[in-house]
Amino acid sequence: MTSHLTVTEAAAGIRGGGITSHELTERLLARIEEVDPALNAVVDLWPEESLRAAAEADAALLRGDETGPLHGVPMTVKEGFNVAGRVTTWGNPVFAGFVPDRDATVVERLRAAGAIIVGKTNVPAMLADFGQTANDLYGRTRNPWDTARTPGGSTGGGAAALAAGLGYLEYGSDLVGSIRIPAGFCGVYGLRPTAGTVPTRGFQPPGPSAPPSEAGHLSVLGPLARSAADLRTALRVTAGPEGEAAGAYRWELPPPRHARLADFRVGVVLDHPGAPVTHEVGAVLSDAVDALGVAGVKLREGWPDGIDPDREAETFGFHVGLFFAHHQPGADVAPIGDVVAQEHARMAARAAWTRYFEEIDVFLCPVNFTTAFPHDDRPFAERVIPTAEGGRRYDDQVFWTTHAALPGLPAVAAPAGLSQDGLPVGMQVVGPRFEDDTAITFAGLAADVLGGFTPPPAR
Repeated sequence: MTSHLTVTEAAAGIRGGGITSHELTERLLARIEEVDPALNAVVDLWPEESLRAAAEADAALLRGDETGPLHGVPMTVKEGFNVAGRVTTWGNPVFAGFVPDRDATVVERLRAAGAIIVGKTNVPAMLADFGQTANDLYGRTRNPWDTARTPGGSTGGGAAALAAGLGYLEYGSDLVGSIRIPAGFCGVYGLRPTAGTVPTRGFQPPGPSAPPSEAGHLSVLGPLARSAADLRTALRVTAGPEGEAAGAYRWELPPPRHARLADFRVGVVLDHPGAPVTHEVGAVLSDAVDALGVAGVKLREGWPDGIDPDREAETFGFHVGLFFAHHQPGADVAPIGDVVAQEHARMAARAAWTRYFEEIDVFLCPVNFTTAFPHDDRPFAERVIPTAEGGRRYDDQVFWTTHAALPGLPAVAAPAGLSQDGLPVGMQVVGPRFEDDTAITFAGLAADVLGGFTPPPAR
């Protein structure tokens, strides 16, 4: 069925003449109309413009024009990206009238690679929720595996759309897990690239931009897809410097360390007292690691030397506070001595991971301690995630996404299997800094053992 093709398969079908871009886009728009009312994942859709672009893509092929790797393939982007002539609200009714006159850099580059942007996907208000996706402007997004449950946040609309076959690629953002948690909850792939790899121009709340600064190192932009290979394609067409820096050097994705699964040296931590995983998540991850071991993967259990995961989680929380202080003028700022000490702690963590990856190729850990949980409208401080082992704090979810984000490492959220109650369980594949393709390649090879993306039932 065409609705769940990968980007690679869809693009190959168009280039090979098996289907036209117009046919594929028409089918996708019909599927969105049929399936999305139950999910509310795609909140701004442009059918006429998309079909015109698809017809132009087909005409370009007939003319023999040079085409990009995403030529003619319809996709969506997270609502926070500026798309010229379309509203950007960040899920905030206050910004309902804001219409940018220029595409975000990521949107420009996706279009230059041939992609057809058919619409935008839902986000929580101001992208300020890592576990759920709902706002007063567009409403709530539901998980296609179980509509009573969350798809995660803040790229929840994009992950739900991909899982349900409402697009062939999605582009999102990740500060504390906003790509990886939704990917894990919805059973798709999501990449948090090495920090600073993908330009962020055109991805900010409406209004004056924050002054230029390196303080944005925790927040990155990255793709979600139905295969690991699609993450690689999307990263290649969107990463690299822009403006004056673009003329100074050429960005290239370094090759993966290995091409065979059995050649990988893999670190593993599947549980920790700081955020113990539920029995159902632990069982799936344990089975997945066992299967990888049988396939010849060389496994080493334990955290890297020099990494105290509880301390790093505290340091990460401090740096998230600095991030918001930078982007919200007037916010409280920590004393300079604390800032210096916590920056030293961040760089010490980066150095420890660098040493670790001299002997290990990728590191596996959970995406979250739980599977997708029921919707919860209470304030953050009052939310409790129900599990068989008892209620859990809402912000416990951030623990497992911390350890790639703090040192700026690439991390792929990949499907590891389904829980006993039929919900996706995600596994993080953390790679060496700047070696995103090592993590992507491992995730792709692991799919041959673990099964990869599976469409939700009846979707």
